[in-house]
Amino acid sequence: MNDIANVMDINSTCAYCGVGCGITSKHDINSGELISVGGDVKHPANRGRLCLKGATLGATLNAGKRLQQPMLAGQPVSWDHAMDHVATQFQRIIDTHGPQSVAFYLSGQLLTEDYYVANKLMKGFIGSPNVDTNSRLCMSSSVIGHQRAFGEDTVPGCYDDLEHADLVLLVGSNMAWTHPILHQRLLKARESNPSLKIVVLDPRSTATAQLADVHLPIAPDSDTSFFVGLLAYMASNNGLDHGFIADHCQGFDASLKVAQSSCPDIASVAKACNLPITQITQVFDWFCQTSKVVSVFSQGVNQSTSGSDKVSAIINCHLASGKIGKPGATPFSITGQPNAMGGREVGGLANQLAAHMDYEKPQDIDRVRRFWQAPNIVNGAGLKAVDLFSAMGDGRIKAVWIMATNPVFSLPDSHQVEKALQQCELVVVSDCVATTDTTAFAHVQLPASGWGEKDGTVTNSERMISRQRSIITQPSGCRHDWQMVVDLAHRLGYANAFDYQSSADIFREHAALSGFENNQQRLFNISELAHLNDDEYRDLKPIQWPISRSQGALSGQQRLFANGRYATANGRARFHPVTPSGLSTATAPQFPLWLNTGRARDQWHSMSRTGQVAQLNQHQPVLQVDLHPFDAKAFGLRQSEWAAISSALGVVHAQANINPNQLQGHVFMPMHWGKQFASRGRVGQLIAARTDAASGQPDYKHTPVNVSPIATLWRASLISREELTFDNTILWFKRHTEAGYHYELAGTSRPNDWLKLAHEWLPPYNDLLQLKICDQSSYRLATYLNDALQAVLVIAPTLPLVNTAMVNILMQQQKLTPQQRLQVLSTGLSNHDGKLEKLICACMRVSASDIVGAIDQGNQDIKSLKKTLGCGTGCGSCLGEVQQLLKSHSVCAV
Repeated sequence: MNDIANVMDINSTCAYCGVGCGITSKHDINSGELISVGGDVKHPANRGRLCLKGATLGATLNAGKRLQQPMLAGQPVSWDHAMDHVATQFQRIIDTHGPQSVAFYLSGQLLTEDYYVANKLMKGFIGSPNVDTNSRLCMSSSVIGHQRAFGEDTVPGCYDDLEHADLVLLVGSNMAWTHPILHQRLLKARESNPSLKIVVLDPRSTATAQLADVHLPIAPDSDTSFFVGLLAYMASNNGLDHGFIADHCQGFDASLKVAQSSCPDIASVAKACNLPITQITQVFDWFCQTSKVVSVFSQGVNQSTSGSDKVSAIINCHLASGKIGKPGATPFSITGQPNAMGGREVGGLANQLAAHMDYEKPQDIDRVRRFWQAPNIVNGAGLKAVDLFSAMGDGRIKAVWIMATNPVFSLPDSHQVEKALQQCELVVVSDCVATTDTTAFAHVQLPASGWGEKDGTVTNSERMISRQRSIITQPSGCRHDWQMVVDLAHRLGYANAFDYQSSADIFREHAALSGFENNQQRLFNISELAHLNDDEYRDLKPIQWPISRSQGALSGQQRLFANGRYATANGRARFHPVTPSGLSTATAPQFPLWLNTGRARDQWHSMSRTGQVAQLNQHQPVLQVDLHPFDAKAFGLRQSEWAAISSALGVVHAQANINPNQLQGHVFMPMHWGKQFASRGRVGQLIAARTDAASGQPDYKHTPVNVSPIATLWRASLISREELTFDNTILWFKRHTEAGYHYELAGTSRPNDWLKLAHEWLPPYNDLLQLKICDQSSYRLATYLNDALQAVLVIAPTLPLVNTAMVNILMQQQKLTPQQRLQVLSTGLSNHDGKLEKLICACMRVSASDIVGAIDQGNQDIKSLKKTLGCGTGCGSCLGEVQQLLKSHSVCAV
């Protein structure tokens, strides 16, 4: 903490992606009131920079939608009553059906200390292996790839490697949007090192691809063929490090034989990837001839039925060329959640035990049993996420506690997930949010502390442990997740083993387990932190594991395997033979398009946090389906028109976004719009529960779908002070504004009386102004309560433009003048071209038209646009779109 001029600083960690950026919150030293949240200039992950999501974290720290009291069957109860019920029902089900009938489903949003006690209770004391986490959905294929090659789930490199590299491959990663601060570090490195080449392998022309030196728009799921082909190419083009292979590896000959059989030449790779031979040859040669290569991979690799093999294929190429364990040379999995790595450390996946110890080794099971003094240690893996919820549906799992996640929203085949939860005898949900897609199925809801109130640790994508410190006081009715689990443990009779008074107590035990009988056999070793006292734990600085101590000072390790020794039985890295398998499903006449899913730039998961921030809702305010202009024409869709996207499992409604950068025959939708933000926007209901056989990770990238226009007769914009509800006949999207809520509405039938229809939705009012068009095609309405503006409704045959900023200003006034009342009704005009002004740079509030205008005035590159408009000088996640505007406007100008 730092006290300067009546301001106190608290350093903590961002709540979003796996980069693990440090944040600094400033507080009034006397009142403790939060003043601002910014980047921690001393944190090695971000060095003071934050993306827009991180920079607006302070705006999410309100209790408006919080769950603040335990709920049992929808009724508020005391904590004692709620936990008695949970414990009694868990014990009843265990006694009747056995311990394997109960489960925990955890989250990468939990802190390591929360994870640790949940894993310990279930696997060591209740005796059920059924502990899994939503991290299964984002990086479990990387876990398998790491374990195969290195003998342990560990990321060998660090962020600094991006700044040492001469070639960076970004595989299935839209880093500019999903990990923007890391992407900015990469772009900065290229500025300092002009010889650095950035290559993006992605079917989509993403913001990241726009800023790359080379974009390879590979065919979906052909990553395996690319890297298997690269291995074969290396063998015949002087790309192998024979000394490294001989001294430090095993299994190379078998892997090479499979590669040469599967992808014997460039032509076979080009055919599989649907790429020109010249492009593939160029990148293969770069890989062979460049000693410092980093291959970054993320969800485009992991979220596949062959995700584990894709990871193995990438690692094989790095092992074969000796490009690992050196500055600027490493395969690098970057995670999506702030503590997905911490969950893996404690054993939060169903196929892990604890502290990087495995079920496959009986000595590991016995070691953990003795350390925990566990009476009911499990001896085999549990059910992975998709299988876990299937087991609820067929009755094998009778009770589940879901912590800090929303599986109805996030799992594939979400209709089946709903049915599974309806079948489950006991569903407990602990969350800081009162209403999610999942809480609707909870028998018990427990109010958890949210980000900003938690105290513990998280581990980012480069193995860096950082402190999460409380920066605001949690509501009085809320508890930390670890406190709830400890409470349950006590009520089940395990109080002695769960005698924790603080997160520091838990962390010390977690650290001690990592070193217990380790003897340098396990890379994950933070046992030097087991000796921290409470003050040292409070003040712990970011540090990467494994951790050692020299002359009393703690020391982390940036990168692993510099000595060529791995965590396998013989110390050698293992090649894993990979045969490309291709897509596990196919399009059909009724579903002729491929759906790919992912993230929107400024949103996070189900938007329970980011959706509250008006500034984050401006870049993409509604759910859109991106499709190529040829596909739009073929399927009869126009820009911003409502569309139905259907698969064999369900239907989602979105607005069409015609995008020439979208691959023809493929459509893309972000995942964020659940039932709180859209009438029918949950993308998971389209996706089949097809998983990787080794990792259990679902395939979110390849779903056959159809797209068709919805014949809407009217469109509307509705801005309201209060949250509203609509019947099933109305299509709608919701977003937060500074003054309330903005809804985009549509209908397939036109009422005889607009006011009568609107009256069913609107908040209370005692005065109104309305403007009717004779043919009933358009309508405008403003309602007031005691002279204060309550709602503005603008209806037109096509999407109406509304001056949202002006309405929000007027809505925040207590009383409007007669002129202002008329001004409200002048806000809506029909938008015949279907295009709304797009905010490109949300940090600096720079629109597309601002950028085009600046280009017209002679700003012909990103550098000059930054200087003139400021766009891209904040988090930088807009730079890909700025680059695209430069390209497209230049084309138009020619």
